[in-house]
Amino acid sequence: METQESQQNRQGADVPHPNIPFVIDSRSTEYHGTGITSSVAILGHPIHPVIVIFPIAFLSGAAGTDLGYWLTKGEFWAQASIWLLGVGLLSGAGAAITGMFDFVRIPRSRSRQAGWAHMILNVIVLVLSIGNFFLRLASPEANILPIGLTLSWVVAGLLMASGWYGGELMFRHKVGIVGPGESHVP
Repeated sequence: METQESQQNRQGADVPHPNIPFVIDSRSTEYHGTGITSSVAILGHPIHPVIVIFPIAFLSGAAGTDLGYWLTKGEFWAQASIWLLGVGLLSGAGAAITGMFDFVRIPRSRSRQAGWAHMILNVIVLVLSIGNFFLRLASPEANILPIGLTLSWVVAGLLMASGWYGGELMFRHKVGIVGPGESHVP
């Protein structure tokens, strides 16, 4: 008869990556099977990963156009930044809605650190971006330096961290994977 400790050691051997709290949540049970299909999909293809590329591109682009403004003081860069922030917020709302549907409907996403980190970071990104947008609304050039530039670069950094955790949910925990799926039990 196998002891509980030897079972855990054997399970740990099946995990190709270490468990690092708040960074990597490795579970041997999630390296087998097909995963859990997204709750918001078209013909089985998850919508959230398709939509997130837009707010990531637009909001990160605002960091670039703010840098362009800082270097040149050109009005074009200020106008480009406000447009990128506005479109980034609109597309971010769509990504947030589809992501929240999966977060609420798939227990595995709520029971993993990566799910909570991904959601919290994205809420912070949207709140900071809303503030950044309204800060510039009356005069796009007036508040770029230093606060607008700082907010844009903080948002770009947070998006990278959030993307890491979104990738963890998909690739490590198999949330939103196309296939017959497993039970929605965490």
